[in-house]
Amino acid sequence: MAVPKTRLDLLLVERGLVTSRERARAVILAGQVRVEGQVVSKAGTAIPDTALVELTTPDHPYVGRGGLKLAHALDTFGISVDGRRGLDIGASTGGFTDVLLQRGARDVIALDVGHNQLDWKLRSDPRVVVREGVNARTLTPSDVPHAVDIVTIDVAFISLGHILPEVPKVLAPGADVVALVKPQFE
Repeated sequence: MAVPKTRLDLLLVERGLVTSRERARAVILAGQVRVEGQVVSKAGTAIPDTALVELTTPDHPYVGRGGLKLAHALDTFGISVDGRRGLDIGASTGGFTDVLLQRGARDVIALDVGHNQLDWKLRSDPRVVVREGVNARTLTPSDVPHAVDIVTIDVAFISLGHILPEVPKVLAPGADVVALVKPQFE
């Protein structure tokens, strides 16, 4: 009797090696997946269910690579997130939002000028308030339903100088702001 086979992208998710099919496709295309010691570069390849499947490098635990940057910053600066209310400006797929939630944030407002970028896992999380189509340059208290204790900022194609002056309007006393500086936009 033949061994059942499963698409490689599905197998990676089923075995808990990645969090989603989208992430599975990304690591497969990057050449980071080996099946029985051989690199496989097509997500739809049918793999025997009994095959040894491994990642050449451990996958990161967040929906986006940006999460690794924020996690490092929080550790370096000794910033605790536990129980705090967050605002993620420039949320995009939600890497920073994911870190805040995994580190115990009470809730997070995921704010971005774009639309439909936030990962479904975060979009459907009851602790996340999705605010799409909001330009942080003109941030007002009506854009943020409550004061926040921690703000993360990762924006592209705009200087932080246009955003930082708007942030105090939504801060609770003692809040922290962690902003990713991109010299090409400063």
